[in-house]
Amino acid sequence: MKQSMTFIPTLREDPKEAEISSHKFMLRAGYIKQVAAGVYAYLPLALRSLKKVETIIREELDKIGCAELLMPALQPAELWQESGRWNQYGDTLMRMKDRHDRDFALGPTHEEVITYLVRDVLNSYKKLPVSLYQIQTKFRDELRPRFGLMRGREFVMKDAYSFHDSYESLNKTYNDFYQAYTNIFTRCGLHFRAVQADSGNIGGSESCEFMALTEVGEDTIVYSDSSDFAANIEVYNLPEGAPSPDGKGTIRHAKGIEVGHIFKLGTKYSSAMKAQFKDENNNLKDIIMGCYGIGVSRVLMAVIEQNHDDNGIIWPKALAPYDVHVIIIDTKNEKQVQTANYLEDLLTKNNYEVLVDDRNERPGVKFVESDLIGLPVRITLGRSLEQGLVEVKFRNSQDKVEIKLEDLLTYLKNNY
Repeated sequence: MKQSMTFIPTLREDPKEAEISSHKFMLRAGYIKQVAAGVYAYLPLALRSLKKVETIIREELDKIGCAELLMPALQPAELWQESGRWNQYGDTLMRMKDRHDRDFALGPTHEEVITYLVRDVLNSYKKLPVSLYQIQTKFRDELRPRFGLMRGREFVMKDAYSFHDSYESLNKTYNDFYQAYTNIFTRCGLHFRAVQADSGNIGGSESCEFMALTEVGEDTIVYSDSSDFAANIEVYNLPEGAPSPDGKGTIRHAKGIEVGHIFKLGTKYSSAMKAQFKDENNNLKDIIMGCYGIGVSRVLMAVIEQNHDDNGIIWPKALAPYDVHVIIIDTKNEKQVQTANYLEDLLTKNNYEVLVDDRNERPGVKFVESDLIGLPVRITLGRSLEQGLVEVKFRNSQDKVEIKLEDLLTYLKNNY
């Protein structure tokens, strides 16, 4: 992709409204643009990274037999009234009326809709278990949208739901999702911990949050310095230095950003909405449910929060919008332009995604913006190209090396 042909509206100054690094760099590097408070457009670079998170999610959920569907964002109030949440959910529920004065909500989550979809179909133990998921835009009328993609009024979420005839079956699927989430966040390059959590508005008997550890997290994690024990402080309000509840070590605190949450719902929604199945003895029972969420857009900001320096983003390989940034120093130099075209073609054929900076800009501007955008590899075509050399620099290092053009592909395969 030629940079002159895409849309990357970079900013020279830090935006005044940006309080944390991920928000600042996503605005400055032209990844997102605010349309209203807590509402952002995902520009071409951000969308490419977002799709990579989605691909990782799909691959891992496919492995555990979870099928994808897509539900409407617009939900009739009657379903929420059935579950009892129309009045319970509070002011964060985006409510609206249609032209016939009927009440609707813009979905913050989809427990009611998914229960409605399956309740007349999953009517026998022979049809269970089933796991379904979607990746979709969600809406919450946050009182104070803040920190860019961390807490917005419109965001991208993966929500999954499982249906069972027994708690043994639910436990197995819950554990499958736990492992899938561990795989997903590891592949995304996140430093995270799974912690015991409060189920909040979703409800259920047990839940676990996956927290990306950062200094700007909204949640406080209490954890043992000598074991795997970890919990949201809402569950265990323990001071630092207290004995760990599992008897191993002492309690420490850390900040975290919730990027995923899994719940054992039990029969909370199936009982209220009469979603039942017949067991082996032909007795009617409420379907047992689980639900599992990932903040897809929040994963992006959490990754950037953990991977940046003073100059901009440092993308992990798995989520970078492009692998390689080719910089043409002099766009009037025919050899540099031709070499850039050659490299774009060569690298693309070898499964590298390439962004070519072919703009008529000063070299200093190109280098600054390249660091800001944060692609893993930068290849500079300058004066040394006359000797058949190109400069290679990895974004996570200050070192630069000159490589013979004919050796470049081998060098990348060995080092990236």
